[in-house]
Amino acid sequence: MDKIKQLRERKDTLKNASETIRKEIRALTDEDSFVELAAFSFSKDNFYHEDAQGEGVVTGFATVGGYPFYIVAQNFDLSFGGLTKANCEKIAKTLNAAEKNATPVIYLLHSYGVRVGEGVNVLEGISELLLKATQLKGTVLQFAVVCGEVYGSNAALASVCDCVFFTEKSALAITSPMVLSAKEGKNLKKEDVGGYAALNNALLPAISVKNIGEVASHILKISDLLSVPVIDAELNEATPALNKKTDAKAISGILENGIELGGNACPELKTVLCRIGGIAVAAAVFDNVKLNAANMKKLRNFAEFACCYGLPFVTFVDCTGAEKTLEVNNSALLKEICEYLSILDTVDTAKIAVVTGKATGLGYSLFAAKSVGFDYTYALATSQISLFESETGAEIEYANDKRAKKEELQKIYCEENADPFHAAKGGYLDDIIEPQFLKQYLIASLQTLVGRGGYEL
Repeated sequence: MDKIKQLRERKDTLKNASETIRKEIRALTDEDSFVELAAFSFSKDNFYHEDAQGEGVVTGFATVGGYPFYIVAQNFDLSFGGLTKANCEKIAKTLNAAEKNATPVIYLLHSYGVRVGEGVNVLEGISELLLKATQLKGTVLQFAVVCGEVYGSNAALASVCDCVFFTEKSALAITSPMVLSAKEGKNLKKEDVGGYAALNNALLPAISVKNIGEVASHILKISDLLSVPVIDAELNEATPALNKKTDAKAISGILENGIELGGNACPELKTVLCRIGGIAVAAAVFDNVKLNAANMKKLRNFAEFACCYGLPFVTFVDCTGAEKTLEVNNSALLKEICEYLSILDTVDTAKIAVVTGKATGLGYSLFAAKSVGFDYTYALATSQISLFESETGAEIEYANDKRAKKEELQKIYCEENADPFHAAKGGYLDDIIEPQFLKQYLIASLQTLVGRGGYEL
């Protein structure tokens, strides 16, 4: 028997059974860089009586833009990407290798769920897989690409990842969209149930892309940010436009090569991986935020990401404290605040706060106060820092004052009590900044903090 000929035939059989997903891998990775692992692993599907070529998942390692990654790619052409215990074990072995070699993982997900006939066996496999992925969180980066429809336990795997990429054809759901749609008495498209826009309350670190090539571009940007923390920082760069306007859009203009995570949720709070003067940071940009459980959890998750991977955490604060509604009062907001403070307290990464708009009550205490761990706290000259919002503060401060109308009293309160100069007098601000020089202050401050929390040149 010609063993070489037999090997080639076996390889052809394997490739023919997984050609679609191999095209996706080739589109994502550098040319000829993919090296397959455990290629000939397969088991018999006792329900459908067919061999699961490669266990229905292609695993290996490759490079993207020169950076090494482990690849886990579900083969939808085989039993609709269905999970089995052997399938889960093969993926878990890849994750063990990623942990051992400190190498990020990219999942290409496309699966209807588990394979019929597996029974409890597959549940054990899923538990092993999810636990291993969770143990990797904060140790090595994990990226999920929702290549098509991803239902059931695969959705839980995506939720563990640091970034989740969606295309227009993506649908992610813990249960089949058909079932969920029927439960609601509606006839919804799968994208309307589990698409990028539809999952605006899921608070995933989601990124919308057009195709797999754009995924590679974003992964490369993030890898650059984490692997090359400083690139030719320019200190003497003013931004005159900030003297005219300091809203969230204007502030975002000083963020270079920005990649927003979770842009489909809580648009009043932008969480952006970027550079400032060439220095890699995780920036939270507030836009007249009133705190609730959702935006607080989004910020908490982002702060955790920054701390885990050693990125300086920078807040641009425009927040008037908690939203005053019964719904928010009876929500998980307080619990999320506690979790956020715990992250700031336990991880020694660099932290800088800039009050760009209003910092009222908890808006100051949580996101700008030195007492919660911010190394530097600045305020723009046009900002306001106060115990209460102007309306409430005026009512309390000038309850018996008949000198002026309500609107005028609010203005007086702002001028007399909310001027950041009062916070600076107490030693709580490192400086009050003319807006156009904000970027210069940030670059200089970041340069003094390089080397903190694993953030090194």
